[in-house]
Amino acid sequence: MIGYVLKMYPRFSETFVLAEILELERLGRRMRLISLKKPDDGCFHEDLARVRSGVRYLPERFPGHPILFLRAHLRALAQRPVAYLRILFMALRWLPGSWKGFLRAPLIAEEAAASGCTRLHAHFATLPAVSALFAARMIAVPFTFTAHAKDIFLRRRSRRLLRALIIHAERVVTVSEFNRRYMAGLVGADFPENRIVRIYNGVDLERFRPGAGPEDGEPPLILAVGRLVEKKGFTDLVDACAILRERHVRFACEIVGKGLLHDELTRRIAARGLESAVRLVGPLPHGEVARRLSQAALLAVPCVVGEDGNRDGLPTVIPEAMALGVPVIATRVTGIPEAVEDGRTGRLLEPGDPEVLASSMAELLESPALRTRMGEAGRRRAEEDFDLRKNVSRLDRILVESSLADSQAAPQDLPGLRSPRPLKPVSGERPWSEERRTGSRA
Repeated sequence: MIGYVLKMYPRFSETFVLAEILELERLGRRMRLISLKKPDDGCFHEDLARVRSGVRYLPERFPGHPILFLRAHLRALAQRPVAYLRILFMALRWLPGSWKGFLRAPLIAEEAAASGCTRLHAHFATLPAVSALFAARMIAVPFTFTAHAKDIFLRRRSRRLLRALIIHAERVVTVSEFNRRYMAGLVGADFPENRIVRIYNGVDLERFRPGAGPEDGEPPLILAVGRLVEKKGFTDLVDACAILRERHVRFACEIVGKGLLHDELTRRIAARGLESAVRLVGPLPHGEVARRLSQAALLAVPCVVGEDGNRDGLPTVIPEAMALGVPVIATRVTGIPEAVEDGRTGRLLEPGDPEVLASSMAELLESPALRTRMGEAGRRRAEEDFDLRKNVSRLDRILVESSLADSQAAPQDLPGLRSPRPLKPVSGERPWSEERRTGSRA
């Protein structure tokens, strides 16, 4: 049984987590999903109904459930005093970023122990990974995590805490070679190279197959997909569309997603007189995104590095477009150049330049033959590097390996934690724990 620790499940924007869970289940893995928060997106993808694993929701905040938190800590202290105090010492060393994870750790540990979890895996090197690390130490199971982008690049993130997570994890998975090298640099050249592994987010190549393409007679469609936040660069896309209009290029543009910049983008579209050409269509189910993407002339991914250091890793929509045979115009940010090959599968640009973005889009919009050639190359590239089944199979091997036999030694400040007495699960139903089938819309 694998315990998957997530900040919020399900989360509308994290289609890669959903795809990974479904593929692990297809491979026969039993999983317990442990969510630190209940979903608040208001809409979910249709694939959730296919998930068989149940999910437990923890109480979200200490002020709302102080007795539940305190009792869980007292039980952990009574049953495993040495381990508990060592973990407390670790949390104190890594303050302030560690205390929320320490607070939740006994609750996760109890759920994992009661479910028979033999390892904990977290997505994102933030609260989920910190909580999972402490919980794994309490019940003496291996801990791994997947790092993405915001969780490692945001400037306010503690580099000291990230380095500690890397060192104390059995393995670290990340979604691009750019990320892998960055994290390897944090821990130094002496750190075992095989402990940080690059596994690209994959695409179901059977579901994402090239279709008929854009409809005849309709303006060529520029599609953009992502949260409406600074790092996505959608303000540059709107400005580039205004340039296309000035150059009398025929096009339509749809931006799929929701976020804090919705009103700003709406005003920008109106100020440039683009209401008839550029639409904010809001969030869409994954299947509908795939349908619209298959009809697009190109995918625009004009990512930038935010003022706070936030940036994308390698947006999953890029390999999805490539699998569908749609060329991609994107910027040179983090891992994106690992997927988009300039002149072969699309165009690769410097971020923050609407003029160049407009010129590149015009080139593809006005040349169906070029789009076809790049789309075919993108499909071949997706088959080589972004096959969901191949990539999750690699992750599966990591998750089911005999944990500590493959690593060097237990961390120096945690002697004796290889096989301590396991934390006893609470008898009966946990009063704090609310279970839901993951396919529900609760």
